[in-house]
Amino acid sequence: MIKSTPVIEVTDLCKTYYMPGGMSQSVLKQINFSVSAGEFVAIMGHSGSGKSTLMNILGCLDRPTGGVYKLDGMAVSDKTDSELAHIRGREIGFVFQNFNLLMKRSIADNVSLPLIYQGVSERDRYERAVQMLHKVQLDGYQDRLPTQISGGMQQRVAIARALINNPKIIFADEPTGNLDSITSDEIMNLFTDLNKQGITIVLVTHEDDVADYAKRMIKIDDGKKVYDGPRSKYNGKDAPY
Repeated sequence: MIKSTPVIEVTDLCKTYYMPGGMSQSVLKQINFSVSAGEFVAIMGHSGSGKSTLMNILGCLDRPTGGVYKLDGMAVSDKTDSELAHIRGREIGFVFQNFNLLMKRSIADNVSLPLIYQGVSERDRYERAVQMLHKVQLDGYQDRLPTQISGGMQQRVAIARALINNPKIIFADEPTGNLDSITSDEIMNLFTDLNKQGITIVLVTHEDDVADYAKRMIKIDDGKKVYDGPRSKYNGKDAPY
């Protein structure tokens, strides 16, 4: 049986920030793991643990200072900025805690924004946006402004934007951080549905109830991986990996 190539593979990944005066701060230390297509993974850790830095590297928003990162079998650690931008536009969808919407532009414009950089016509962008809004249960909202809808609906718009390029992976950084518990459950159920459709989901969170939606958990503590295994079997203590 031929083993499929992981969509994410990091080997001895390190990130160090160098400061004036010769001082440095090591944020990620010898991280190793892989993620297969179709997985739903939660990356957990307290504030300052390095989990958001790891997410930025995985999403090609930052670069490691050591080790190798392969995305869909391709080493991306040494790609140029323009090559990384191309990879982000074709392979990855992002969802952030603060939604990152343009409040003076229509919801359709917000959803279709990534298509502008691909030269897609205005008419086709609009039609694609309507299709993506249907996927997140926001039919009929395409011509409204983000200021005219709730926070939970704004996050659905952000998810629709993340889906517009048919990405293989969605990276979500604290996507429920600004939402109440009921709305958080709705957003996480949406991620679950997308995962069932075959999209790989990598979620950064510090909330246990949010991580419970993932099947697998990677815990980062002081820049090191201290747990990697089924979320359902994590007992609150660091475990072998």
